[in-house]
Amino acid sequence: MSTIDTGLTLLKSAAGRVSAANGWMGHAFKGWMPTGLYARALLIMIVPMVVLQSVVAFVFMERHWNTVTRRLSAAVVQDIAALIDVYKGYPQDKDRDQIRRIAQQRLGLVVDFLPAGDMPPPGPKPFFSLLDQTLSVQLGRQIGRSFWIDTVGRSNVVEIRIQLDDAVMRVFAQRSAAYASNSEIFLFWMVGTSSILLIVAVLFLRNQIKPILRLADAAESFGKGREAPNFRPRGAREVRRASVAFLEMKSRIERTMEQRTAMLAGVSHDLRTILTRFKLELALIGDSPELEGMRKDVDEMSMMLEDYLAFARGDSGEQSQPTDMAQALEELRGDAERHGHTATVAFHGLPVVTVKPASFKRCLANLVTNAARYGKSIAITGQRDHRYLTVTVDDDGPGIPTHLREEVFKPFLRLDNARNQDEGGTGLGLAIARDIARSHGGDITLGDSPMGGLRASVRIPV
Repeated sequence: MSTIDTGLTLLKSAAGRVSAANGWMGHAFKGWMPTGLYARALLIMIVPMVVLQSVVAFVFMERHWNTVTRRLSAAVVQDIAALIDVYKGYPQDKDRDQIRRIAQQRLGLVVDFLPAGDMPPPGPKPFFSLLDQTLSVQLGRQIGRSFWIDTVGRSNVVEIRIQLDDAVMRVFAQRSAAYASNSEIFLFWMVGTSSILLIVAVLFLRNQIKPILRLADAAESFGKGREAPNFRPRGAREVRRASVAFLEMKSRIERTMEQRTAMLAGVSHDLRTILTRFKLELALIGDSPELEGMRKDVDEMSMMLEDYLAFARGDSGEQSQPTDMAQALEELRGDAERHGHTATVAFHGLPVVTVKPASFKRCLANLVTNAARYGKSIAITGQRDHRYLTVTVDDDGPGIPTHLREEVFKPFLRLDNARNQDEGGTGLGLAIARDIARSHGGDITLGDSPMGGLRASVRIPV
């Protein structure tokens, strides 16, 4: 193998490792990353700002604050060391007046001498004890005697005591002379201005996200068969483009539905006219066993035509409006009882739901009719929470095998000895019901009923 081949192999191996690491990091971050665009955009703004400020603050603290504090503390300790040298080199100044004068006038220090004795016990240390650490290091390095410091007792003064041979030298120094005390102002301005800019950015970002949320709401309403009359393209160019594309798609779908509805209305009118002539001619001929069979065939053709047209037409043309579902379920119970079946109804939650009332009632009526055809007892239950409306229809009939529960929703499918085999029907009842449920943004599922038969569950978003 040549050197070039070896290099390509190594590059491919490295690229594979990088790709695997990238995939692993992507899966790791996906668990705690927020799912919303608004929250992710906030993270995209906040995280770089926080990282940048942290780096700047760290560099400032390390390179400026610490360095300045060390130099200031070293200068104060040097002044104290000079005063100690004067104290030891001029014993003729018994009252120490010259040292006090020089310290106060020339060095900005207040010096006092206490009788020789033990140092006070160590005082409490502040949480951020940079000054304590720096002063302690400089005192130990330049003076090399026992000392005691207090940086907490008074906010603007630092007290230092040093053990001499025959006395204790007490020094009061201004905190600003030994400590870079104005660094908090830098941090305050940095955090304050960043917070103001972040608030402004959040407000602008919120205004940019609103058009996307309006587009999502309009698409969701259209998927549920509802109108969004106040929706219009807004926001950035890309969002406006997506909104215009949505409106054009909505218009094309509505035109297609209108054309289909108009065509079906024409077909329905023509076929009904022919069937009406058949009925009139049969009525004029008279009565006979053969004519009775023909009349039944014509009636069956009329019913089949209505089912075909209802399936093809769907729920187009009807507008969604608030509907009392508890009352609608009571009407279905009354219809089932009038046909000799035992039916119960229960509804939980707020009963008013925005649906297309006629089509949705037909969806539920098809399920109740299907249950009544094969069972003696029917239980209708409705429940509405903050997200979904769920209606279940249970019966005590023979049920449908699990592997056939999706097959029965296919149009015109008639299963031998199955529940959806309409006696004289078309096999479109469950297909029409599911089509209506899906036009509302929901679906229908079949399962086992606690009553021993079949459970049909309709669930649509509210």
